[in-house]
Amino acid sequence: MRKAPRSVQHFFIIKLGSVLKHIAKPRLNTAQTYLFDVKALSHEGRGIAHYSHDAEHPIEKDGKKVFIQFALPEERVQVNVTKQSKRYEEGDAVEVIGEPSKYRTSPICDHFQACGGCSLQHMHADEQIRFKQDVLQSHFQHFAGLAPIDWLSPIRSTRQDYRRRARIGVRYIEKNQKFMFGFRERQSNRLVNIQHCPVLHVKLNRALPEIKALLGQLKGKSEIGHIELGMGDESVSLLVRHTAPLCKQDQIALQHFTAQRNWQLYLQPKGADSAYRVQINDEDDQPLFYSLDVFDLKLKFSPTDFTQVNAEVNQQMVSLACNLLELKAGERVLDLFCGLGNFSLPLARGVGETGQVIAVEGSEEMVRRGQENARLNHIEHIQFYSQDLTQDFSKQPWAKQGFDALLIDPPRAGAEQVMNYIANFDAKRIVYVSCDPATLARDAGILVQHGYQLKKAGVMDMFTHTSHVESITLFEKIEQHYNESE
Repeated sequence: MRKAPRSVQHFFIIKLGSVLKHIAKPRLNTAQTYLFDVKALSHEGRGIAHYSHDAEHPIEKDGKKVFIQFALPEERVQVNVTKQSKRYEEGDAVEVIGEPSKYRTSPICDHFQACGGCSLQHMHADEQIRFKQDVLQSHFQHFAGLAPIDWLSPIRSTRQDYRRRARIGVRYIEKNQKFMFGFRERQSNRLVNIQHCPVLHVKLNRALPEIKALLGQLKGKSEIGHIELGMGDESVSLLVRHTAPLCKQDQIALQHFTAQRNWQLYLQPKGADSAYRVQINDEDDQPLFYSLDVFDLKLKFSPTDFTQVNAEVNQQMVSLACNLLELKAGERVLDLFCGLGNFSLPLARGVGETGQVIAVEGSEEMVRRGQENARLNHIEHIQFYSQDLTQDFSKQPWAKQGFDALLIDPPRAGAEQVMNYIANFDAKRIVYVSCDPATLARDAGILVQHGYQLKKAGVMDMFTHTSHVESITLFEKIEQHYNESE
């Protein structure tokens, strides 16, 4: 085992001690600390160990499993046990005893451990990728008894500051006149006061102290619940969620701040549908947009629309999806959960003007956005439809003609309902983009029952330093089933 640099060992031990005071108090009445030897990682990236029958551990707990945050396999760690149940316990590693794992590295953020995000910063980035592929492989095997014929090379980002979007909590505690601005603590609704976020795009990260100072000076600061920062290729948006009307003075202060930086200002008095843009002047009408350069596309979006936070990974992901489908001119393609057209418009480029793309989304607002983006890019051989995707729509006139290829990009819950009537579309090739390996594995099992084979799979590091596992898979209809369906 390669020995970790002394600086890494020193940082981890000292850093844990200084951060513990910022973490939510243990749930036990009395904190208990034990030594554990970590053997593996859970699917959430926590170390797994067991109580053993020795002088260090209570006899009655012999063999009981413990999930340990911030621990890595092959490490002996001092653990502060924070939660107990009949079957298992949970805790935080507070010190590595002896030699750290060769995969341990220094966290990039001062708020690591206190903040609820980026829980894998203590793990080398290369090992994070291997871990995520292991999680995906494990879910395929456990839920569906499957394995891909080929593993794709992982899609990775070259940027540390990869995030183009962030929601930041705001809280003013009038009792002690304390203004809080930051992200939630681990397993808590409390906020970690932040001054910077190294995974946030540098343009947004540098502005955080100024935004915090601005909000802290507003008369209505106690009425602000959170802000949302969004970034396109050229423009930045600041959305302010407020629970009571902002006074004229506060509105002017926000307008002045955004105008100085050539940002866009949005106010949101209620739910997401209530957000509206505050235009400083008539010329201030430049929309947010991002480009998919390989396809010569520009896509407009609103701060409340779903867009991928990692622009670099998104570019690679869309290109890979189109390559896996091996689109040909004149083919007919179905894009489910299409959003504002992130995959739909590149698919339309792939099938050419003689082909056709049918893009389907549950949200009528997203359908309108997709249509707008199709017009913006002068693409006419695409139709967007609003449809409840929990119901069988295969009998709709636009769905009855069948499809050569199909792309599915569902939310975390997956697309189980769609899987049950997927055979009605008779697609030869299916690309499934997933943000949850468990629901992907479940849906993959259903696809196999309908005569499809899991050909390729790979992970995408959309959220570096987190345990989120994003993946892309290719399914192809087995020739025998395809011939029978004909």
